[in-house]
Amino acid sequence: MAYRTILLDLDGTLVDAFTTIHRAYQHTLPQFGRPAPTMAEVRNAVGGGLRNAMGHFLPEEQIPRALEVHQTYTDQILLEDVKAMPGAIDLLEVLHTSGLSLAVYTNKHGGSSRRICDHPGFTQLLKANYGAGDTPWIKPQPELAAHVLGELNAEPATTLLIGDSPYDVQAAHNGGFQCWCVTTGTHTEEQLKVAKADRVFANLPALQAALLAADNQ
Repeated sequence: MAYRTILLDLDGTLVDAFTTIHRAYQHTLPQFGRPAPTMAEVRNAVGGGLRNAMGHFLPEEQIPRALEVHQTYTDQILLEDVKAMPGAIDLLEVLHTSGLSLAVYTNKHGGSSRRICDHPGFTQLLKANYGAGDTPWIKPQPELAAHVLGELNAEPATTLLIGDSPYDVQAAHNGGFQCWCVTTGTHTEEQLKVAKADRVFANLPALQAALLAADNQ
């Protein structure tokens, strides 16, 4: 393929974990005097890391403790509701068989990301899994992109990020590589196009077909 390295966002891209995420916010926020949020409110908040998302609901002084409560509860329920997105396993298997280097590139807590990827069998197809806390940086910081590409011995020109949000688009472009997005997560096709995603697809099977078609041209 034209690409040699594929970085993949996790939540909203490879897996649907929004029920788990919503449950964790419903558990956490009432303990800080806030109403349990709706699913729509949570979906609108996530994307820039847990601290940033929590800032949509709580003042700064409450966030450190809220993060602890949220993560502790998330650890308890992590695998109860999470499920692979349609086409996720097939996409990873096809890319892995093609000899590409695959890595998860997420703002989810690194330990949680690795547990989730073990669950549906993603891990054996991945070269690495980078999450929040694994480095001093999170998406969309360019330092994270430089660090990950360095570890993977990858070049920006032959790297692609597959994601579902403007944060993914910004992260990719900050790192000097392209971002193809799916609308299975937090944002619509129009929002992703406004964010300047290089291509936008309805789902992973459509994205996979486009990757294979591009390779055959």
